Order: sequence, then C-alpha cells, then structure tokens
Amino acid sequence: MTDTGNRDVLERIADALERLAPPVAEPLDLASGEAFLWDRRTARAIAPFQPTEIELLTGIDQQKDRLLDNTTRHAQGHAAHDVLLWGSRGMGKSALAKAVVRTLQAQGEDIALVEAPSDHLETLPALFELLASSQRRFVIFIDDIGFSEGSSEPRTLRSMLEGGASQRPANVRLYVTSNRRHIVPRQMSEQDDPVNPRDAVDDQLALSDRFGLRLGFHAASQDNYLAIIARYAEVHGLEFDREDALLWAKQRGSRSGRVAWQYIVELAGRAGTFLS
Repeated sequence: MTDTGNRDVLERIADALERLAPPVAEPLDLASGEAFLWDRRTARAIAPFQPTEIELLTGIDQQKDRLLDNTTRHAQGHAAHDVLLWGSRGMGKSALAKAVVRTLQAQGEDIALVEAPSDHLETLPALFELLASSQRRFVIFIDDIGFSEGSSEPRTLRSMLEGGASQRPANVRLYVTSNRRHIVPRQMSEQDDPVNPRDAVDDQLALSDRFGLRLGFHAASQDNYLAIIARYAEVHGLEFDREDALLWAKQRGSRSGRVAWQYIVELAGRAGTFLS
C-alpha cells in the first residue's frame, strides 16, 4: 500500500475513534450567561438572550406587576412562589416569563433563566442537582405543559414542587405555562371513567394547587388588541388602519398579542422595512 493509502486509512480510523469518543465538553459556567437550555443531560448557554422588552407587553399590566414582584423577591434571596401562567394562546405568558428575568438582569440582579422541555420532566432532578451547586438564583421555565390521561408526570412534578425526595432546591423556582388553568387534559372530565372519576380529576387538580402564584391570561378584547398594535406600531415607526387591523384578526379567528405582532410584521413588510 502506498504512503497516501496508509494516510487515508489512518485518517478514517482517527475519524471513527473521534465519533466514538467525542472531545470532552468544556465545563458549564453557571455563574455567567443570561439564559440556558436544558437538553435532558446538560445545559448550554443561550446567546443572545433577547426576549421582548417588558414595556412592550400591553394589556397584561397586573400580571406583569405580580410576576416582576415575585421574581424580584427570588432574585434577592427572599421567599418567592413557583408560578403557573395559564390562559389563552398568544397572550404573552411565555414572553412575560422571559422578560421579567431579563429586566432584573438589566437592573443588576444575579438571576438566570433555564428553559427545560415539557415532555421530559423526569430529567428535572438532574437539573436541580446541577443548579443547586451554584449560589446564583435561577428560574426554570417550562413552556406549554400538558399531560396525557394516565400519565404519571403530574405526580412527579407535584413531588418536585413540594415535599418529594427530588424537591427543587432553594435557589430555583419553576415558571410553567399552560393553556388550561388546572393543566388537565382537554378531553378529561368526571364522566370519562366510571371508576373513581372524582379521584382522577382531583389528582390532576392537585398539581395546579402546588403553584403559590397563578396568573390568568385572557383573550384580548377589541380595545386591548388595538392597544397592543398601537404600542408596537409606535415603537417601530409604523402606521396602521384600525379596520385593516380588525380584519387581520377576524381572518385568523382570534385577537391576541401574537396575532397583533404578526400584523406588525405584515405592516413592516408592506412598508419595506425590517424588524429586529
């Protein structure tokens, strides 16, 4: 075999060995970084972390005030609640959870957000163990949580929130969003199961009771929808027609902050401008 052939073989062997034993990842620095993503095994930094500015979130002033107050307490080492943000789609639940953390970071508070997948809650104890090793304060954010009937995950999460062996550490609070107030499956009712139906429902409702702060987000009224658009339009230097904005919502079958933002994107596109 020629020297070139030998080098090719050796390079292929080296590539195969590297795939079998990839380089060891650098240790995670929890003391820096504004937000992290938990991938069920480890966390990696999210950069840049640029959620919607809290001042732009319109029509949810009471929810903003209460969540910001709770998160400020947590960031400063005081007693604070785990939070359930529930209600209509597109009304700012996820945006607000991220915005309050970013707001406090801008004010100099040492707090970070860790986004965790809603479909692998059994991995949270490993995340708790990781975060407990830090002196920093964290908000674990779980978006759009929901369970299928018969799932054991509601009991698992209840145990983590209160009293279980894998209870979340003191420097961590959970912020969870759900479209439903009690996080029960949409098809679930007391009539679904003739055997102990009340027990099945109570088992699901007991999870929402573990959240000390529950904030409701309701579908936007016409006035609130237009106010959201007006605020976005002002910030981005756009003009809009009231009837055109209402027609946009009617064509989509809902009025929400998300639909309002999509309309702003449409206006910017018509005007030939770019939204950052």
